[in-house]
Amino acid sequence: MKQVILTGDRPTGRLHVGHYVGSLARRVQLQNSGKFDEIYIMIADAQALTDNAEHPEKVRQNILQVALDYLACGLDPEKSTIFIQSMVPELTELTFYYMNLVTVSRVQRNPTVKSEIQMRGFETSIPVGFFCYPISQAADITAFRATAVPVGEDQLPMLEQCKEIVHKFNTVYGETLTDPQIILPDNQACLRLPGIDGKAKMSKSLGNCIYLSDESEDIRKKIMSMFTDPNHLRVQDPGRTEGNPVFIYLDAFCRPEHFAEFLPEYQNLDELKAHYQRGGLGDVKVKKFLNNVMQSELGPIRERRKMWESRPADVFDILKAGSEKARATAAKTLDDVRHAMRIDYFSEENLKQLTAQE
Repeated sequence: MKQVILTGDRPTGRLHVGHYVGSLARRVQLQNSGKFDEIYIMIADAQALTDNAEHPEKVRQNILQVALDYLACGLDPEKSTIFIQSMVPELTELTFYYMNLVTVSRVQRNPTVKSEIQMRGFETSIPVGFFCYPISQAADITAFRATAVPVGEDQLPMLEQCKEIVHKFNTVYGETLTDPQIILPDNQACLRLPGIDGKAKMSKSLGNCIYLSDESEDIRKKIMSMFTDPNHLRVQDPGRTEGNPVFIYLDAFCRPEHFAEFLPEYQNLDELKAHYQRGGLGDVKVKKFLNNVMQSELGPIRERRKMWESRPADVFDILKAGSEKARATAAKTLDDVRHAMRIDYFSEENLKQLTAQE
């Protein structure tokens, strides 16, 4: 069986470091591993429109921003197919068929859907398209026969629902769809990076993000303003590293070589944590170290992004070619789905059967 990856992001704004450690860095690693036959990276504009229907221009403008972030992080159009969701209308048709295999109550129980509805304050005014987000995502994954889906931890309920849809379809219509497996980040700290304000989730709407495209001074200011242990008031006070955003970011980003370069008085992160926990280490010093670590990681990404920003026509060509390839793949899956459901009325096979009956 071909090994295929499908993953992507909604174009609701520039991507941030939560996206990077949660999935982007992993995608680049998997892309370059040589273990996968096909890799599809989707800019999910149709899903973004489910809660931005009155602001299509916002979604349109952000497609380029997301594409630039992809290319800046190292996604290579020679190895990965980067495409725009709405340019593959077969995904919409698959979504419609899958809707018949899922109950309203099941979607209502989806933890990701529940939290997103609450965060957006939809209450009883939930757009139907947004409510059907998990079903649409199942269509995206199955259209490309994805065997692996690298995502953050918050997307686990979506993958579970996708697997349910695959099982239901194959049970009713015969083995047709591929059952995907989730790939989570290896680093536990990367599963869900908190916001710089200490809130559980980094979110554009909460304004607590460090963006991949932020200038170095903006990154420094954000890091120096980060929430830490509120009880660590003086340098000599013992501090908590567990649940402390500064140390969670260090868990996610720092490597042994960073200590040799930026903080040679410590051998590793465990030593730094131990000093903070027993007291005698100030937040400012730790934040300055984190700033150096993140600048070294994000600087090359920012420079590549600026290079691609100067070549918008090339970015457009990459998206156009990727969308055409993605549509051809999805069309083959849709043909198989129609055949399994016996709604491919005018296929050559059906015509032969009709002729034989005569």
